Amino acid sequence: MEEKLISEKDVRNAWLRYYMFCEVGISYERLQALSFCYSLIPIFKKIYPDKEDMKAALQRHLVFYNTEAVFGSPINGIVIALEEQKAKGEPIEDDAITGLKTGLMGPLAGVGDSIDWATLKPIIFALGASLSASGNPIGAFVLLLLPIIQIAIGTQLSVYGYKMGRASIREILSSGRIKELINGASTLGLFMMGALSSNYVALSSPLKFTFGKGNDPFVVQNIIDSIVPGLLPLLAVLGIYWWLNKKNQNMVAIMLIILAISLVGAITGIL
Repeated sequence: MEEKLISEKDVRNAWLRYYMFCEVGISYERLQALSFCYSLIPIFKKIYPDKEDMKAALQRHLVFYNTEAVFGSPINGIVIALEEQKAKGEPIEDDAITGLKTGLMGPLAGVGDSIDWATLKPIIFALGASLSASGNPIGAFVLLLLPIIQIAIGTQLSVYGYKMGRASIREILSSGRIKELINGASTLGLFMMGALSSNYVALSSPLKFTFGKGNDPFVVQNIIDSIVPGLLPLLAVLGIYWWLNKKNQNMVAIMLIILAISLVGAITGIL
């Protein structure tokens, strides 16, 4: 049986160090390299008893590095596996390790940004904001779901990368599971945003007309609700989404346009 210098607990702890400090000590020259290197120090102390070998390993990982910390965690596991093999005398070149990091950090950052920051974070923060707005104190603690989910995913993926080595990334990317996960998370996000929009976007029209003496007034809002309840809030949300998607993502411009339309509608009595 092949001797293992590193345990799964070591891999998880190394990733947790990286997760906690990945945004510390950032510079344009190295970005996350310092935190990545810092996370590997306990690993290197185990596998490189010779100080010169450890210095070389630390120097090897001070090159530019930047990825999404959670879904980029397989890189941490793969690097630990390669360093362990190198420490045992396997012919693994320094350039092979740094090249692997450089080649994987971009694709995995794209996956992580799509799932972690563009889907999970908005859903969890919107849920927390809605609960807090209704006076529910649980809303303040809902935000803790994000780091809990991130740590659960990151520790598992880092160990997976360590166990599978370089083949793990090929398996993950070629299996189609990432695409399924992104599609599922996006669908969940749409449901959540739709539910929140219907509850918190208030838009109605006070317009009413009277045709003939003694007849009940013709209320525009009642007619709209009889056709599609909540149609005006839906049109407002779709209009903002269209603007952000087709025109630009200038939030200040969106806020000013909404404010102008609201003022005109209130003054004229249309909205």
